[in-house]
Amino acid sequence: MSEVPAERGEQPGPVARPAAVSSRRGWLLVVALLAVPMAVVPADGSLTVVSLWGFLNTGSPGPGLGVDGYPVWAYFRDQPRAFGSLPASIRAWPLAIGFHLLATASATGGVAFGREDRRVTGGLLALASVASLWVSVGLATRFGVGVTTGWLAVLPVGALATLAVVIAVYGDTLRRVVTR
Repeated sequence: MSEVPAERGEQPGPVARPAAVSSRRGWLLVVALLAVPMAVVPADGSLTVVSLWGFLNTGSPGPGLGVDGYPVWAYFRDQPRAFGSLPASIRAWPLAIGFHLLATASATGGVAFGREDRRVTGGLLALASVASLWVSVGLATRFGVGVTTGWLAVLPVGALATLAVVIAVYGDTLRRVVTR
C-alpha cells in the first residue's frame, strides 16, 4: 500500500493498489474469451457462428444435428488465393487468435507463477478486441449490413465481450498508463 499525500490538513491514508497479477476470476474470464464467438450471423432461420477457431453453422442440410463446422486452419489451407490477397478483415483473424492466446498465456503466468504485467495482458486483450471487431465489420460489409440486411445482421459478440473483460478486469491498470 502506498500513502496518499495529505490535503487540507487531512492525515495521509493507505491507497488500495490493484493486484500485481490477474486474479483467478480474471484469469477465468480471459480463458473463457477463447470460447466466445467473434461474430454471430443470423440468417434465414440458421445461425453462423464465427469463432477464433472456425465457423459453425446451424440449419445445414444433411445427416446429424444440422450443424456443420469448418476450422480456421482448414479455411486458410483450402484458400486458393495468397494470404496477402485476402480481405484485410480475414487477415485480421490470425491476429485476433494470436492476441487472445498471448493474453491468456500472460494471465496464466500471473496466476500460476505470480509473474505478469497486467498492462501487457490488458493491452493484448484490447488489441484482440480490435482485431475481432475488424473481422466482424468485414463480415458485415460482405453481408451488406445496413443496406440490404439490416443493422443486426452481424453481431460482434467477441469484440464486445473482450472489451467488457478489458474494462472490468484490467481497466484500472490501463487507465493509470494513460493518466500518468
